Amino acid sequence: MLNKTTKSVLFIAFSSLFSLHAAQAESTLDTVIKAKKLRCAVVLDAPPSGFITPDNKPDGYDVAYCNDLAKSLGVEPVIVQTPASDRIPALVSKRVDIVVGSTTITPERAMTVAFTQPYVNYTITVMTRKETGIKSYDDLKGKKLGAVTGSTFEQLFNKELQGRWKDTGTTYTGYGSDADVFMALQQGKVDGILQATSVYSTLEKSGQFPTFTAAGLAPLSDMDGLVVRRGDPEFLNWARVFVWHQVVSGRYAELYKKYMGDGPLPSLTMAGVDF
Repeated sequence: MLNKTTKSVLFIAFSSLFSLHAAQAESTLDTVIKAKKLRCAVVLDAPPSGFITPDNKPDGYDVAYCNDLAKSLGVEPVIVQTPASDRIPALVSKRVDIVVGSTTITPERAMTVAFTQPYVNYTITVMTRKETGIKSYDDLKGKKLGAVTGSTFEQLFNKELQGRWKDTGTTYTGYGSDADVFMALQQGKVDGILQATSVYSTLEKSGQFPTFTAAGLAPLSDMDGLVVRRGDPEFLNWARVFVWHQVVSGRYAELYKKYMGDGPLPSLTMAGVDF
């Protein structure tokens, strides 16, 4: 039989384990509602997805999407300006609750974080300077290339460098943000980069980089998902339902037209793929 002291020790031990399990099991969905704020990691140097207005306020498709997420939860949206290369580290380290940062869904990233189905779909444009002579994606062979470190653009370039562009004089340099990549292209440190077509269109209209020009499309489909931490099925399920509701309610079409412009609304599904 257990004496009174032993029983007390076991009770305390089991209570501590139960409390620890409960704390670990609490979903981000619950903590966000309790805190009354939703911290979104958003890349703010990639218009029209994310940018800073002349009066120093965040705006763009991803900013509006974060605002919609927070509104649905009945909490305050908090836009956390996050370089593209820091999106996943910021989430894993719990500096943010969710990434609304045009993050392409890949198996490699899904080993670290969890994705919803696509909430936006971009075509990808080859960007260069007018004097380089680059007219298409294949013309990038033998040139100086750049992209954000850890991006799907970097993965595509590295694949080409290990394959058909190997030993052709093609070079690649990684950068910390989209702004750094644009500057490298402007300064001639690289000759070609990749970017969402909507981002290129916005840059072209702004007149900020008059030497930039488009050179066709890259062989890359950029379907991006919202990103949450692994092991949190409640929050992931809620985020997936939210993305679905944005589409069926017409809000996706509304936001896309506002920030990306008129034209065909890209599908968020692919034939034969069940998201």
